[in-house]
Amino acid sequence: MRLSRRRFLSGIAAGVGAGLAPALVEARGRAPGRRSAATARVLVIGGGFAGATAARYLARWAPEVDVTLVTAPGPYWTCPFSNTAVVGLRDTDSLEIDYRAFPSRTNLALLRGEVTDFDPVRRRAQLADGRAFEADRVILAPGIEMIEDAIEGYDAAARERFPHAWEAGPATGDLFQRLQAVPDGGLVVVTAPPNPYRCPPGPYERASLMAWWLQQHRPKARLVILDAKDRFTKDELFRAAWSERYPALAWLGQADGGTLRRIDSSAGTLHTDFDDWTPDLACVIPPQRAAGLARRAGLDGGLGWCPVNPTTFESTLYPGVHVIGDAAIANPMPKSAFAANSQGKACAAAIAALVSGVPAPEPVLLNTCYSLVAPDAGIAIAAAYAVVDGALTTVEGASGISPLDATAEIRALEAAHAHGWYRSVVTDAFG
Repeated sequence: MRLSRRRFLSGIAAGVGAGLAPALVEARGRAPGRRSAATARVLVIGGGFAGATAARYLARWAPEVDVTLVTAPGPYWTCPFSNTAVVGLRDTDSLEIDYRAFPSRTNLALLRGEVTDFDPVRRRAQLADGRAFEADRVILAPGIEMIEDAIEGYDAAARERFPHAWEAGPATGDLFQRLQAVPDGGLVVVTAPPNPYRCPPGPYERASLMAWWLQQHRPKARLVILDAKDRFTKDELFRAAWSERYPALAWLGQADGGTLRRIDSSAGTLHTDFDDWTPDLACVIPPQRAAGLARRAGLDGGLGWCPVNPTTFESTLYPGVHVIGDAAIANPMPKSAFAANSQGKACAAAIAALVSGVPAPEPVLLNTCYSLVAPDAGIAIAAAYAVVDGALTTVEGASGISPLDATAEIRALEAAHAHGWYRSVVTDAFG
């Protein structure tokens, strides 16, 4: 895939659905901000990339809809680019979203609170502070949770000793401090979970940047990736970078006995099918599933992830409830920030149409994913998705990946584009 194609796809993604706004407003015959006795109420739960995007775009495209976004009261840090903070290339504070700057509209309200319970039949959310909200439609973007009983011995002590830092924040900075404590000649282990999970290339980008940091500061140290899979996204590109740059990095896949089976936190050991490891630092990334709020509401149907209609992202189990972002089953789309941003727009366009009594538009969904294999070297993959015969399908000819034989100059350009992509997607989602 050429750079021009990636820029083209990224440009489409930044404005996907924007052309729907004039048509929708014209179809309704309403001016922005005008109120109606029949105003629809839409509640958005979760203020990450998916939920924030959906709330903003729905309020813009459907001015007669009352949109309420409820997001957690505590700080929110972006997972994209958190791996750079793991190796000290940026401060964790730079990843924090300032919701005080969230755009305000007459039909958009932002509330901070913890949603403790959700009734998908009544479409009613209960907050920890006693407040409760009901709506005509609900967009649920709750994110993920770790499956803590998936690995034998993965208890509170194991989580403390072998942190995953897969949800950015203070744990990200803590992991960097632990990396700095690794002795020269020490061993660092990164484990990668089975599919599906948030940010498929994330473990390999993290391992790459950790290997870079060790090479600069602990040149005798080793890094091993223990993987529950034999293939992973952009694997040829990652492996080529490792072979060229990091001779002290080893990757063991499922066939090599790389699946983590057991943890002994008291002994500080990790156990696979064939080997026992005693690392100086281990980043154990557990298997994942949809957040507990969605599963307790039955929106996953026992699958761990929530099935949805790919055109509207409405739950196939509960009418009027839409699930977007990492918690949704949207194969072949990955669980990424860009995919969540794209789904938020598609869901907003669908609801804007549905509340007006017109069919939801057929979406074209996009994903672009950059990974840094070093501070000055990036790789990327991009794809477009359409609904064919009721299922999401990758659009032929609209997908691509960085060339395997790219020059150092091209890799440096990819790294620069990654920074630009991050700024763009954060602005598009949060304002």
